Amino acid sequence: MSTVRRPLQLASALFLSLSMTPLWADPPSHAPAHGWRTKHDPYYMGYTGKQWQDDYGITMGKCNRDAVGAVIGGVVGGAVGSQIGDGTGRKIATIAGAAIGALIGAKIGRDLDQKDAGCIGHALELARDGQSVTWTGDGGLRYELRPTGAATYGGKPCRDFELTVDGKRMRQSACQREPGTWVLR
Repeated sequence: MSTVRRPLQLASALFLSLSMTPLWADPPSHAPAHGWRTKHDPYYMGYTGKQWQDDYGITMGKCNRDAVGAVIGGVVGGAVGSQIGDGTGRKIATIAGAAIGALIGAKIGRDLDQKDAGCIGHALELARDGQSVTWTGDGGLRYELRPTGAATYGGKPCRDFELTVDGKRMRQSACQREPGTWVLR
């Protein structure tokens, strides 16, 4: 009886030891790869190839206005030396000028602030064509920006986009003056 039991015990032990061996696999396509980007790809590639340290929620379809405002405040404060290093990681893409406010109406133009301009510029920089990026401004206005296509005007990289503010939609183009600065065309 022990001659039968011994091979059975060895087979059971071998099976258990193999079944306890960890198996490594990539997460399924529907599951997030927690921490992968932070460990392996800490930068977000912008529309024209500039790398950004943070997307401020843009790639997920939301703009984090508070984070954008903190960075814009940090850039302004950089003039007195409050930035770490050379400050390149603290820059955020913005849209220059108040022309966007004039295009979409007086009240909306008054409520458009630096945080909203930062969200518009960073969405132009990082959002894919057809992707909607939304946020709510201080005045309670709901913003939605959706890049619609690429263009080149005067040798500068540009993007066509739709901006909807409080239900009012406009179609416009913006061109990159320099990395991180977009101006309406």
